[in-house]
Amino acid sequence: MNAPKQHPDAKPTPSAIPPRKNRGTSEAQVGLFVILALVASFILMEVAGSVSLFSDTVTVRTRFENIKDLKKGDPVKVAGVQVGRVATIAFDSNKVLVELEIDQDKQAAIRTDSEASIQFEGLMGQHYVAVKFGEAGVPIENGTELVTLEQPDLSTLMAKLEGVAEGVENMTSSFSGDTFGDILGPLGDLIQQNKDKLSNMLTNLEKVSGDIANGEGTVGKLISDRELYDSAIATVDKLKKSTDQITETLAEARSVVAKLNQGEGTLGKLTSDPTLYNETTTAMMNLREVLEKLNQGKGSIGMLINDPALLNNATTTLQKVDKATESLEDQGPMSVIGMAVGNLF
Repeated sequence: MNAPKQHPDAKPTPSAIPPRKNRGTSEAQVGLFVILALVASFILMEVAGSVSLFSDTVTVRTRFENIKDLKKGDPVKVAGVQVGRVATIAFDSNKVLVELEIDQDKQAAIRTDSEASIQFEGLMGQHYVAVKFGEAGVPIENGTELVTLEQPDLSTLMAKLEGVAEGVENMTSSFSGDTFGDILGPLGDLIQQNKDKLSNMLTNLEKVSGDIANGEGTVGKLISDRELYDSAIATVDKLKKSTDQITETLAEARSVVAKLNQGEGTLGKLTSDPTLYNETTTAMMNLREVLEKLNQGKGSIGMLINDPALLNNATTTLQKVDKATESLEDQGPMSVIGMAVGNLF
């Protein structure tokens, strides 16, 4: 059977009205969704590096004249590794003060002599603060201010490139066809006028190089003569042997000097024995005393040396002997014999 049709203005029966959902359950679901969304957002920001909620940080300061398009939350990197993020950006003394939050577990990578600069990844990439490794500094602490390096921005680079392009254009435009003609024309005339000389020079050069290659002439023999090569090798061997002998001689000389220093051998004892030195000193002192006594006329030899009477007697005696010799020369041998016999008997 077909169900009876209901009039349009008729009210629905209670059994036809759908049941209403619980309002409190819907609000709880919405709140739970919001909380999960917030937690997911914080987790994503932590992973991206813009917010650090679960690690301690160290704040350092930098000052730039131009931060380009750097923004709060941009990363701070050391050798390409992210170690923190940009915390605040403010004006200070005609410069831009940028405070950086560095993760405490990566604090040791940055030192007080590290240098910070603003870099970008690609032409349209994100800007970030690049920090170089330090060498002689100490690890950073809260409030440390790093030295900064200003990097030229893209517009400055383009301006420089434009200037270089203009310079190249001006240089190329200065070398027109007429200019090249003016330069090469005289050179061509010079070559044309001296082509015979140049031809002879090239011919002579070819002949000389051929003689050298064939071992002719002084240079050719120096290059290709086997005997000269053997002689040079022999000379080098002799020099090497001489050097070895000199080295051995120096080693022996060092050994002798070492023995002398240690007091070994006759020379070693002469140079290092204190007894010999003392005896020599004593002998020199005694000789000095003897010479002093001789100079003072003490003793027999001193009197002989210093007594003028002895010198006079010796002079008189020598004069008498000289006269006696002259008288003997005047008399004959027999007279001398007779005088001698007479004196004897």
